[in-house]
Amino acid sequence: MSERVTIDIWSDVMCPWCLVGWGQLSRALEALEGEIDAEIRWRPFELNPDMPEEGEERTAHIARKYGRTLEQSRDVQGHMRAMAEEAGVSLDYSGGETPEPAAMMWNTFLAHKLLGWALATAGTEAQTRLKLALFAAHFHHRRKIGEAEVLLDIAAEEGFDRAEAAAALADEQLGQMIRMEERHAFDLNITGVPAMVVDGKFLIPGAQGAETYENALRRVVAKRAS
Repeated sequence: MSERVTIDIWSDVMCPWCLVGWGQLSRALEALEGEIDAEIRWRPFELNPDMPEEGEERTAHIARKYGRTLEQSRDVQGHMRAMAEEAGVSLDYSGGETPEPAAMMWNTFLAHKLLGWALATAGTEAQTRLKLALFAAHFHHRRKIGEAEVLLDIAAEEGFDRAEAAAALADEQLGQMIRMEERHAFDLNITGVPAMVVDGKFLIPGAQGAETYENALRRVVAKRAS
């Protein structure tokens, strides 16, 4: 019989390493099928909480934020694409539009509200489905995920009620809950993402390889029996 664990993943929908980490975790869970069964919950972390409404072009953003040249910024993105391919996911545009839309960074607070609402009302599997749809919208289709109407479109495409999703985005109490969860990340010494917390107490920081996730989850289960 499989051992059940909970994995809370603090991440941002614009974070390429979060998608890489998800790809590697998915591979680990496939390898552990029949041994460990995981309940995944996505938690909010804003990489750029002060991002203005108009967003910022991605290459310029990386150069500005990390003190790199534009060429260095492009090299960093090339490395991330290679790591994504290794993890079985993609960071590449696949929308088919010519010319390609600009790769942008957006404010993601509303996206986190939508994900928090999905978890509370529809459960973990539905939240993960929405999270992956947001990843795809950002990386593969370059949709403006900082805009409420775009988020509502994505929610409706994934089978959520559009009117209920709109009410969630306008819910101030839900916004306060998201802020509390973001503060909780810092209480757990999470300063970068992805960060995975297993069973509420075992932290796995950063995007790790599938084998690292496998070993970590096995150690968590072994500690229960000791």
